[in-house]
Amino acid sequence: MTPWWKKAAVYQVYPKSFQDSNGDGIGDLKGITSRLGYLEKLGIDAIWLSPVYQSPQIDNGYDISDYEAIDPQYGTMADMEELISEAKKHHIRIVMDLVVNHTSDQHKWFVESRKSKDNPYRDYYIWRDPVNGHEPNNLKSAFSGSAWKFDEETGQYYLHFFADQQPDLNWQNPELRHKIYDMMNFWINKGIGGFRMDVIELIGKEPDKGIRENGPMLHPYLQEMNRNTFGDKVLMTVGETWNATPKIAEEYSDPDRHELSMVFQFENQSLDQQPGKEKWDLRKLDLGKLKKVLVKWQTQIDFDHAWNSLFWENHDIPRVISRWGNDKEYRVQCAKMFAIVLHLMHGTPYIYNGEEIGMTNCPVKDINEVEDIESINMYNERIKLGYTKEELIHSINVKGRDNARRPIQWNDKENAGFTTGNPWLKVNHNYKEINVEAALKDSNSIFYAYQKLIKLRHENDIVVDGDFELVPNIGDAVLAYYRKLNDQKWLVVANLSGENQHFSSNDKVETELISNYDTHDNLKNIDLKPYEAFAVVIK
Repeated sequence: MTPWWKKAAVYQVYPKSFQDSNGDGIGDLKGITSRLGYLEKLGIDAIWLSPVYQSPQIDNGYDISDYEAIDPQYGTMADMEELISEAKKHHIRIVMDLVVNHTSDQHKWFVESRKSKDNPYRDYYIWRDPVNGHEPNNLKSAFSGSAWKFDEETGQYYLHFFADQQPDLNWQNPELRHKIYDMMNFWINKGIGGFRMDVIELIGKEPDKGIRENGPMLHPYLQEMNRNTFGDKVLMTVGETWNATPKIAEEYSDPDRHELSMVFQFENQSLDQQPGKEKWDLRKLDLGKLKKVLVKWQTQIDFDHAWNSLFWENHDIPRVISRWGNDKEYRVQCAKMFAIVLHLMHGTPYIYNGEEIGMTNCPVKDINEVEDIESINMYNERIKLGYTKEELIHSINVKGRDNARRPIQWNDKENAGFTTGNPWLKVNHNYKEINVEAALKDSNSIFYAYQKLIKLRHENDIVVDGDFELVPNIGDAVLAYYRKLNDQKWLVVANLSGENQHFSSNDKVETELISNYDTHDNLKNIDLKPYEAFAVVIK
């Protein structure tokens, strides 16, 4: 029997920016519950809920101080239980964000751990002596600077691959691992639909050897987790793996290995940065390389023994139409194109909140307008290195995480209907034109294209189980592929560029499934318009 998550479309909710119910300017659980009818109309099967646990909010909730408590800014545990219960009535599962590579430095485990070298919780984290009066080695934090922080209390360094306030957990400690499994079962018993696992590839780290991701114990840890928590249940598990290859993805998701349902891979996310440099060091996107990566993840995975996830955006990644498309003249067309390309591929598609109405990046002019700790740390570090304000602000406007974290634009009223108060992050100025209310009134909107794609997935096994076959030799700017199952054959064609492109095929059209321009009865010598995309059934 096909697992439910293979036929599913998953919708990521960033709680802080989704819907505020009490006027404090911060989205909350009651706000999400109030919008379940909208999400059911879209057709999604599950919500991936970014962290709502108790947290000092140094990294917007990815620094957790209590895994079994709800942060007061989001509501109460009763609100969480109500969301899980009400979502089920709308045929929607809640997938929790599992952040177990690190905690907040205010978590009770770390508060105890830093007290003394012989504290029972000391070994829950990774502590090392100074080497020649300096850091133990040259491991770097993803948020700039060293991954080691000196702690005066005991004269040792602790490891943090993210903010100073996010100490890394020591997964080599079996007691710690089983505390985590107990916590996971706490949430499973509340009726959740699964877990999205934050930077899970880091839990097998061996810092003394300089090993960050894909350490030798990573997969044994995941297999142990599977046995102790979700392994005998119909839950969806997806791991965030920035360094996965198709072969590594198969190791995670092969059912015979008893690890995860699937992983997120990010190979296409580095295509607009200079090779060997950081994400802020930009270069022009090469459409040929984008096409190559998309095809690679369709053809180099054995889908009989593994699975893939499909996404353009999330809370760490800017809006795709601003980044790789045209968010002005062709905003609607390219939003639909990106959706058609992705949703008809092999794998489980994820929609990031606001993506379904074509929300765009929101440029800033000064670092004082930025909330994101990663962007702020990068800016401060690079200013000291001699970069100009202008080039750094440009990089933040292209790749900064605030772009995706702007409040959802529900209508054209004040603050886009997100809050009656002062929003925690300024609403994008274009909310008067781009909002849910307008999208629902327009039968040709981006929203209805997403709705149709989800319906096609639910109603056609070819989307879930069909083989993928690339149409070759048509240039870098056009991506065309077949999906084949038994005697069924679909053709998907997309112009990835803002220029007209040529496409020709001898295939005969039986039915058009979806298009963002006019229909095509004949596929010979088509002049594809900018960002044009369509899918047809072939006779």
